[in-house]
Amino acid sequence: MPIYVYQSIDINHGCDHCKNSFEVLQSFSDVTNECPQCHAPVHKLIQKTGMRVGKKHLLSDQSLKKHGFSKIVNEGDGKFRQI
Repeated sequence: MPIYVYQSIDINHGCDHCKNSFEVLQSFSDVTNECPQCHAPVHKLIQKTGMRVGKKHLLSDQSLKKHGFSKIVNEGDGKFRQI
């Protein structure tokens, strides 16, 4: 399940918990409309996602060819070369 970040809609109202923002582990279909501590209205903040490829060898030229993919390299000036 993803972690969502919420913050008070009006930072002048609400408790310290929701003024600064708080995280909630919930399913995609769950909805949080208020702070769990003071019940002030909150909205979901958009966060960047973190992605990391742990095995770089899977993206090597040899591995791509082995699995039926081709790699296209930009050579500049609008020219591309397929590896």
